Amino acid sequence: MSRDRLRVFIVEDEVLLQMQLEMYLEEAGHGVAGVAVSSREALRTAMGSEADIALVDIHLADGPTGVRVGRELADQGLPVVFLTANAARLPEDFSGAIGVIGKPFTQAAIAETLDFLVAAVLNPPPAKPVPDALTLAPSVSAKWRLA
Repeated sequence: MSRDRLRVFIVEDEVLLQMQLEMYLEEAGHGVAGVAVSSREALRTAMGSEADIALVDIHLADGPTGVRVGRELADQGLPVVFLTANAARLPEDFSGAIGVIGKPFTQAAIAETLDFLVAAVLNPPPAKPVPDALTLAPSVSAKWRLA
C-alpha cells in the first residue's frame, strides 16, 4: 500500500450514501476496507478489515448506535471520523473520534478531508490545515496544536 492511500472502513446504513462514499474514496485514490450497516456488523468486521480509518454514521440500521461503535473502534486503536447531519448528538469528547464530517457532504469535501487524514492518521501531526468539512475533536486539536 502506498503511504498516501488510506484503507477506509465505512459504517453507513443508507445504501446510496454508502455507495457514494465508496465512489468518492476510490476517485480520491483511497481504498474501501469494508462496509457495515449496523453496530453489530461494524464491530464484528471492522478490526479484521485492515482499515487505516473508519467513517462512522451516528444513526445506523439498529438505531443511534454509531457513537458507541465509534468509541469501541477508537478504543481498539482504529481512528474514527463520524459522519452526521446532527453533530450535537456527539458527546463532548467525540467518543474518542478524530472529528466529524457534517452531512450532506460533497465529493470535494471528502477528498480534502481524506488528504488531511492521510497525514493525520499515517504520520501525525498533520502539516496541512484542517479542511472546512472536518470539525476536529477538541482533544485532537489540542494534541496536534491546531486549535
